[in-house]
This record gives sequence, structure tokens and C-alpha cells, in this order.
Amino acid sequence: MRWELLQSLWPYLRRYRGQLAGGLGILLVNTAVLVSIPFIIDLAINDLGQGISVAKLLRYCALLMVAVSARAVLNYLQRLVLITASRRIEFDLRNDLLAKLEEMSSGFFQQYRTGDLMARSVNDLSAVRNMVGPGIMYSAQAVVLFAYVLTILWRLDPRLTLIAFVPAPIVTLAVQWFGKRIHERFERIQSMFSSLATRVEENLSGLRLVRAYAREAQEEEKFNRLNREYVQRNLRLVLLSGAFQPLLQFLLGVAYVLVLWFGGRAVLEHRITLGGYAAFNLYMAQMAFPMIAMGYVINLVQRGSASWARLRELLQQTPAIADGAETDAGVTALEGEIEFRHLSFGYGGESVLRDLNLRIPAGRTVALVGATGAGKSTLVGLIPRLLDAAPGMVLVDGRPIREIPLEVLRRSIGWVPQETFLFSDTLRNNIAFGRPEAEEAEVREAADRAGLSLDVADFPDGFATRVGERGLTLSGGQKQRTALARALLRNPRILILDDALASVDTLTEERILEGLEQARQGRTTLLISHRISTVRGADCIAVLQDGRIIEQGTHAELIGRGGAYAALYEKQLLEEELAQVD
Repeated sequence: MRWELLQSLWPYLRRYRGQLAGGLGILLVNTAVLVSIPFIIDLAINDLGQGISVAKLLRYCALLMVAVSARAVLNYLQRLVLITASRRIEFDLRNDLLAKLEEMSSGFFQQYRTGDLMARSVNDLSAVRNMVGPGIMYSAQAVVLFAYVLTILWRLDPRLTLIAFVPAPIVTLAVQWFGKRIHERFERIQSMFSSLATRVEENLSGLRLVRAYAREAQEEEKFNRLNREYVQRNLRLVLLSGAFQPLLQFLLGVAYVLVLWFGGRAVLEHRITLGGYAAFNLYMAQMAFPMIAMGYVINLVQRGSASWARLRELLQQTPAIADGAETDAGVTALEGEIEFRHLSFGYGGESVLRDLNLRIPAGRTVALVGATGAGKSTLVGLIPRLLDAAPGMVLVDGRPIREIPLEVLRRSIGWVPQETFLFSDTLRNNIAFGRPEAEEAEVREAADRAGLSLDVADFPDGFATRVGERGLTLSGGQKQRTALARALLRNPRILILDDALASVDTLTEERILEGLEQARQGRTTLLISHRISTVRGADCIAVLQDGRIIEQGTHAELIGRGGAYAALYEKQLLEEELAQVD
């Protein structure tokens, strides 16, 4: 293995250095027993050549039986110890990878596709585990066996040993040439697999859309092209790696022919005994393992190193949003006052919020209204630091938000986003996601406040009903109310409802708002909605337009001013009247 590769993996290998050292110790003993077998046969042939007896046969048979039995036990222990260590390293790597992905901000996931991340988490991790487990075991065994056998061969006959190693320079060149190309081709294969996994993930996630537009055949053709290219790249690797093993075996065969010719002449000239010649050939046969293992290990190492490079690329990423030097670890709880001070924010050079000022006292309810693209969701996304504004522009409890530990900040917030996400689990577990230890009565109360209780009563298994992947079995309104119940159960100091009632009808909305009336008491609440009926009861309503607050006040105050809010109110009243006429 390449030294720099082991260096980068050392933090993981170090955790199991005792187990790895024990496994390598067993490997040393195992290899010593292996090389003792030709020695026993050498003794047997020379001794039996001077006279055969039953006692001699029994003695040498017993010695061989002990050796092969010891080999069987040691082989088992060696694999058990080293392969177990590799599985544990894989376990640690997978945990660290998920922890790293959970730290990353939204910009990271715009750069890396879900399918690519899944491919690295599964295929690449498996390749690294094979490099660490079988790769270390077989490479160590090959090196140790080679050292043992070379020493013994040299002691048996130095001249014949030199002749046997005539093909060695060709083997060295072949290893370098094949190793480099296997690495390059496997990197391209893993990259292609990421594209393939992304295509599958997108098709499964958008299956309803594909069916609705009758695009099954076209999507299958796109997948077929990717799949064909993936297979062709694998076949090119198979052709390359498949040629490597036979080449090594051919070179080993050449070495056998040389030993047969020159060794046979040495026996005829009495420079070596017949037993020694037989032992030399058996040791040469044992040299076949390092040669064959070399091809296998190079395959594992080149694949594993390519995959490890792809995994390290993720593990070395630095989260764009994290606690910093200014974070005050002494902050353990929040009251809920929020202030945006001369806030400006944008994406990729395009301004979304412009010199915005707004103060929300703790325990008050503030609503944000405005046209699509006005910056409402961006504004509330800055509070839990899903997005990060410049220092000093967002304050909570009078503190710059970066001084508050992320864990404390996010633990104090209940958030219902526009796009509801539910896990493929029971309804109860989805509601209790933020508080898994919640009592059943608390879950039911949260569902009741979110207007979900009547729906749950119709479900066959009640709160134990499984909602399917991403809440597939629920309607849009039911998913939103489940997300709302999840936020309420957490009992946060700050509650953010980002268009959380958009998918429910007017009657359900009224029922939910009544349930929220009590839930909003004593907590800071931010409501985003296109419906005036949702926000009219807020303590303060801020109207956003082009990233700025153009109006601010209560429902009655804004209606009295006859501005943008009043125009929106009149428009919605007219739409309701027309709907009733229809």
C-alpha cells in the first residue's frame, strides 16, 4: 500500500491498532507454519530415501497433520481478527460521513447531488473497507511469505534462487503499469456510478410527475444510456485487471521452467539433494501466492484509494455555517426576541433582502406577507442559521446570532417549512421527531392543535399508521398539519410557520388557527402566508416587496392606510365572493 494512503487512514486504523497488531501477529505465526511444510517434506524424502519404515511414515504424517491443522485454526483466527477490524473501521467511517453531511449548509448540497452522495456512502465505503481488510491482510501475508521463502530459497541454493527470479523485473514493471491504469479506470467507474445513482434517485422521487407526463419511455432510455456506459466502463476495467493475473501466472510459470531445468541439473551434479530440490519446488509453489495476491491486492488498493480520495473530499469539507470563536458557550436558553438590523442578503451576487429593519419582541406574533420572491422565506431562514447573514445583522435576545451556539439556537426553534418532509415511519414518530421521549397524550394534544385529530381517527392504525416515503400516503394538507404538530410538540421559544397552512381549506384553517391561539401564548411566532385570513390576528404584519418592508402595523391599521396590504385584502375578498357565486 502507498504510504500516504495509510497516513490519511491512520486516525481510523489507530483506534483498532491493538486488534490489527494481534491479527498481524497471528499472520506471522500462520506463515511460519506454512513454510514449515516443505521443510518437513524435505526431511521426509531424504530420511525415507535411506530406508522406509512404518515408524518414520507415522512420524512425518503426524508432523504434517499438526502443521495443516494449525494452519486451519490460524487462518480462521487471522481472518476473524483482521476482517472484523475492517468492518469496524467501515462503521466509523460511515458514522463520520453522515455526521459531516449533517453539518453542511444548503450550498454544499447544491454542489453535490443526492445520488452522488449515496454512491460515495455505499460503493466507495465498501471499496475502502476491502482495501483495509482483505487488502492489508493479503498484502502483509504476501510480504511476510515472500521474505520467509526468499530467505529459505537462498539458503537452499543461491544460484538457483537468482535464476528463479529472472522474471522479477518484468513483474515490477507490470505492477506499476497495471496499477496506474486500474486506479484511473476505477475512478471513472465510481464517477459514472454516481451519475447512475442520481438518475435512479430523481426518477423515484419524481415518479408521479414522470407518470403524469407519460415520460416513462424517455426516462428509461436515458437510464439505459447511462447504464450501458457504466457496464462498458466496468468491462474495460475487467479486461485490464483480467489480463494482469494471467500475466503474473505466466511469469511464475517461466520461473518454474527455469527451476525445473537448472534445478534438475543441480540434482544430477549432486549440488543439491533430491529432498532439497523437492522442497525448493514446494517453496516456489508457495511463491505463487504472493504473485497472485499481488494482483488481487493491487486491484483492491487501487479501487480503495480511488474511493478513499472521493470520501476524503467530503470528510475534509468545512461547514459554511458553524460555531466560531465568537460563540458564547454560556448561552443555554433563549427568550425569543428577534431583530433584523440593516439586513442585506443575497444569493450568488443577486440581492434578495435590502437594508431591512424589523424588531420582534419576545412572545409576540409577527406575520410576513408579500408576493412570491419578496424574500419572506429567506428572511425566516436566517433565524435558525440555515442561511448566514453578515455579522451583526441578525440578533436574538439582543445578541448577534453568531454568539449563540447553533445547538441552543436550533433547539429553541420550531420550524414548519414550505416543503414538508416526513420520514418513512409512523405518524406518531414523525410528530415526535423533535421530542422522541414525548408522552402519548402530548403527541395527541399537538395533533389536535394542528387540526390533525379528525384525520387520524380515520386512519386504520391511528398514530401507528406508517406514512410511506416522504409521507406518500398522506395528502398535502395532512402532511402540512403533521409538520405543524411536530413543531408544536417541541414547545419552542420561537415558532416559524412558513406558509404552513397553504394546503388546507378555509374551514380547517380556522380550526387550526383556533388551536394555535393558545400555542402562540408566551412564544415568538412568525407567520408567512399569502392568505389574509391566516395573518389578520397577528400582533404586527410586515409587508415585503423586493426585499424591503414597505408597510408595517396591525391588520386594522394597514387596512386604514389603503396601501399594498389593503389592496391584497380587497383582492382576496373579491376572489372569495366570486368563488361563492360559482
